[in-house]
Amino acid sequence: MTLALIGFVILFLMAFSGVPLGFAMLLAGVGGFAYIRGVDGSLAMLGQILFDSSANYGMSVLPMFVLMGIFVHKAEISEELYDAANAWLGHFKGGLAHATVASCALFAAISGSSIATAATMSRVAIPPMRRLGYHDRLSTGSVASAGVLGVLIPPSVPLVIFGLLTETDIRKLFIATIIPGLMLTLFFIVAVWLTVTLNPTLGPRGPQYTHKQKFMALKGVWSVIALFIFVMGGLYGGIFTATESAGIGAMGAFAFAIARRKMSRRVLLSCLIETGKTTAMIFTIIFGALVFANFITLTGMTAQLVEWIQQQGFKVYGVLICMVIIYLVLGCLMEAMGLMLLTVPIFTTVAVGMGVNPIWFGIFVTVMIEVGMLTPPVGMNVFTVKTLTPDVSLTTIFRGVMPFLVANMALVACLIVWPDIALVALKWFA
Repeated sequence: MTLALIGFVILFLMAFSGVPLGFAMLLAGVGGFAYIRGVDGSLAMLGQILFDSSANYGMSVLPMFVLMGIFVHKAEISEELYDAANAWLGHFKGGLAHATVASCALFAAISGSSIATAATMSRVAIPPMRRLGYHDRLSTGSVASAGVLGVLIPPSVPLVIFGLLTETDIRKLFIATIIPGLMLTLFFIVAVWLTVTLNPTLGPRGPQYTHKQKFMALKGVWSVIALFIFVMGGLYGGIFTATESAGIGAMGAFAFAIARRKMSRRVLLSCLIETGKTTAMIFTIIFGALVFANFITLTGMTAQLVEWIQQQGFKVYGVLICMVIIYLVLGCLMEAMGLMLLTVPIFTTVAVGMGVNPIWFGIFVTVMIEVGMLTPPVGMNVFTVKTLTPDVSLTTIFRGVMPFLVANMALVACLIVWPDIALVALKWFA
């Protein structure tokens, strides 16, 4: 236990000193393992993990979903998604903020990335909200917050990583997000409604559209919806595996970009390079997490922690609440992906050891990661929006995300009290 804690201290010191998290975990894991088993054993362990992980066919699902999201981004579909959502929701109080939440949910369903969703919708949604007189607090807060839907709504990259780290069925994880994803979208819309009800000046009504105009606005998004239904429907129905659906989705998004005349040889090359860079970064962090987790397992810390919790007589609810607090604290200090990779190997073992369903726990962790993307001072989505709206202060954006943080925590509470929320969909697609 002492050796494991020393390993964590060294890891945090390296990470906060500027060493990339993936390399920090690799160094701490290899060094700790070498201390126990010797240098030769440590290097053998490192080589075996790198080889086995790289040769794992399931790992190919990650670059394919990343490529799918990049193709969709290059196809410049975001404006059509926003226009369609605005046509149906814009006439309500705070209607453009409602439309932002809806369009972020739609974009998340084909991109799988929270930061990409926030960055894209910042360019699309904030300018019209400003023109209509929306307060920066609501406009930037709604974009930054709704962007986290990219973490929960499949194809979710963090869920894929959770599945790879814990050897949990990715298809079942995606199925389990159906109800929580819809609930969080609804909670965000309620958060907007409460915000503008308490202060109507923050978000005035938009123009009213006719029924004909509303249905005409859907013309630009039907193909994206069809792609999502085909890819995810095939996955949910058991027609495709997760890897096959990722490949089909990437090919469909590529064809979609060609049909919209947004694809050229130069754009294709840039998409492949960006996918390669993103995949290499994520794989490095995953390999580092696996090596560090192997060291922690060797120290016996995880087993001792489970045994200690059982001896203390802690109930599952108490342990989960402790995890919520840890995620809230660490989410203020660490980047979301690193936080997930650092905690998942240990927390999953503890939770499953107490009888928690690993599918449910994957959804729980993902929602907590969402919270970390919005909390100060390291909320990545907030900084993404800040980068694209430099004239708005960070304080304003953080104030804007507060109602949505409450909505996120409301979903966490619902998941803990009614765990079937994340499991009932599995019965539909058994």
